[in-house]
This record gives sequence, C-alpha cells and structure tokens, in this order.
Amino acid sequence: MDNLKKKFYEKSTELKGEIKALLKEHGNAKVDEVTLAQVFGGARGIKMMIWEPSSLDPVEGIRFRGYTIPELRQLLPKGVCGEEPRPEGLFWLLMTGEIPTAEDVNWLTGQWASRSHVPDYVFQALDALPKDTHPMTQFIIAISALQNDSVFAKRYAEGLDKSEYWDPSYEDTMNLIARLPRVAAYIYRRSFHHDQHINPDFSLDWSANFAHMLGHSDADFQKLMRLYLTIHADHEGGNASAHTTHLVGSTLSDAYLSFAGGMSALAGPLHGLANQEVIGWIFNMLDTLGTHSPDKAQIEKYVNDTLAAGMVVPGYGHAVLRRPDPRFIAQKEFAERNINGDPIVEVVWKIFDVVPGILEGLGKVKNPWPNVDAHSGALLVHYGMKEYEFYTVLFGVSRALGVLASHCWSRALGMPLERPKSLTYKWVKEEFLKLS
Repeated sequence: MDNLKKKFYEKSTELKGEIKALLKEHGNAKVDEVTLAQVFGGARGIKMMIWEPSSLDPVEGIRFRGYTIPELRQLLPKGVCGEEPRPEGLFWLLMTGEIPTAEDVNWLTGQWASRSHVPDYVFQALDALPKDTHPMTQFIIAISALQNDSVFAKRYAEGLDKSEYWDPSYEDTMNLIARLPRVAAYIYRRSFHHDQHINPDFSLDWSANFAHMLGHSDADFQKLMRLYLTIHADHEGGNASAHTTHLVGSTLSDAYLSFAGGMSALAGPLHGLANQEVIGWIFNMLDTLGTHSPDKAQIEKYVNDTLAAGMVVPGYGHAVLRRPDPRFIAQKEFAERNINGDPIVEVVWKIFDVVPGILEGLGKVKNPWPNVDAHSGALLVHYGMKEYEFYTVLFGVSRALGVLASHCWSRALGMPLERPKSLTYKWVKEEFLKLS
C-alpha cells in the first residue's frame, strides 16, 4: 500500500469512527431550518451534505482543509520557478488534511506519470466525432470511455465488502486524474490544431506536462497552469459539478461515471461554461466599442446596455460569496507580477472598477463582486490560448482534484445513497399552507 493510500486509510478510518459515535449520541439534533423559498429555489443554502476537502465562507472565500488560497501559495511545494504551488500538493492536502513535503509531491507526480497511459480506443472514440463537437462533450465522452478500466466496477462485480469500497475508489481516482491532462490535450490539439498531437514529457510536473501537451511550453504559462489547476480544484460540495459527482457516486457508480456526471453539470452556462461566456462578452464589447482600450465611461455604458437588455454581466456574482472571489484576486496578483500592459487584462481590471458599483446601485444584487471566471480567460488569451470553447475543459481537469478526493472520502466514510424528499405544489398548498 503506497504512503498516500495508507495515510488516507488511517485518517478516514479514524474519522468514520468519530462520525459513528457522533450520530449515535446526537443524530436527532437539528442542523438547519428549511424555508419554502429554499424548497422552490434550488435548495439554496440548505445544510445537507458532508464534504471533507473544502468549505466556503461568504466573506473569506474558499478554504482547502482550512487553508486560504494565499496561505496555500506560501505553504505548498512549488514548481520549478518557485512561485506557484503544484496541484499535486493540493490533492495530497485534500486527501489527508496535511501539507505535503516536496518528497511527497514528487512521489505523486511520478505516480500520475506511471498511471497516465490512455488506451487507443479512447482516442478512437474521440476521432469518430465531428471536429466541431464542443470540447466539453468530447471530454465527457472520453471520461466515459475510460470507465472500461474501472477497478471499482470490476471488483464490485466480483463481490466486494462495503468496508473495502474506498480502496478501488482510490485506485480509480489516481488513474483518472493521471489520464485527464493527456485526454484534454488530445481534444485541444484535435479540435484547434489539426490533430498535431504532442507526446507527454514525464520529466515535467503534472501541470507543466499538461501545458507542454497543449503546445504551450512558455515557463510563465506553466506557472499559470499550476496556479489555475490549484485554485479551480474545489469550491465545497454544494456547487453543481461537485454535488452531481457526489450524487452519482452515492449510487456506487465508480469514479469515472461519477466524474462524467459532474462534468455534464460543469458544462452548463450557469456553472463552468461561464468562463467561456466572460471572454466572449469582453470581445463582443470591444468589437461594439471599436477599441481594445476602452475607458471606464465606455465600459459603464456597455454594462448598463447589457443590463437594460435583460442580460447579466458574466463573471460577476456568486451564490455564496459576498466579497471579491479570492481566486479572482490570485489571478490578478499573478497578472500584476507576470504580465505588463496586456490590453485585455487591463480591460478586466477596468471592468472590476466599474461593475460592482453599477450592480450595487440596482439594490437587488447580493454579490456585485467578480468570481473566478472574470479573470481566467484574459490570462489564457495573453499566452495565446484564444480558443475559449476549451476553457471549461481546463476547469474540469482542475475540478477533478477536489470532487474525486471527496469521492474517496464518501466511500471511506460509508456515505449512503442520497435521496431527498420531493414535494408537489398541490401538497404545499393543501397540506403545508392549508389553502383550499
């Protein structure tokens, strides 16, 4: 048993025992009150699930195992440049609750390299699709095709005690995360670079190798990938992609099918596809204004015109956050250090100066601040990745770290099939409100 697997087993076994004792003594204690508005409003804010890797505070933002993004940028082992954390270190933290050593992270990089082979039939399945198939559709199909190798599915079919569910789930998680950059890069080069594929370079870390296979070997782009894949990894369990992965996994679907479900949720315009919409909105604004260097007054007019047309300003607002997203701030700080004078990046910063005040003036927007999607596209465009239909796939590769770590925890803790109770409108009127 490898060191990460052993440590995860020890941590999860200890917590499982604590939870069992807790529920025996306090299982009937009330956690929350549910309002009718929440019932009709997508279960917004209802405390109803356990999610170990991260938690989201409305003011402080995301915390990964209690650590903020600025803290992780200081504490996690860095890439070759010594500036940005390696996502391998974040995954170790999500699995164990402990900051890893450089040796731990190097071991994990090697593990993922050794597990990264993608069977030819996966590429053949992708090649059977039209070239203009959306990259997220291709990504989901590739993940589903990889499911043929699921260790959990095979061992479950052979007969597997439920106390052992965590073990093959761990193996599936490690194998799937290892393969995702290869699959994603293949989709990118197939869709946008005439099938001119680039073989992996296993002398590089996980993020840098991904950047290399995409065709972007610039050292600063590799730094950006390390940051990007770290900060997009998780955002507690209630968001659509995380919750979908959890829900599908609760049926004892394996990591591949669970993650494919989560990626179907991420592909929606109200979730991960928003990063594609943000950069598209910015380009449309610049085309409409006829300049790549608009002033704040021009941006303010365009924003007001957007709102007057009944549309939203993409990249602004969040279901939970009530301050600027720390992930936005991390990307802004990266740009301040590494990018000078980029016109699109400067437009993003001007939008940041303009939009919150306008949204606050409407009097009905709870969070007028930018989220993670407001900045990422501008950074990618700066380094030459202008194919914004692919951006959500990048998001998906990162999100695997959080949702699959939680998938392992759910199986280790013996989380049950998720099955909330639904209501009919007739019941609400006649039984709850007593209206005839």
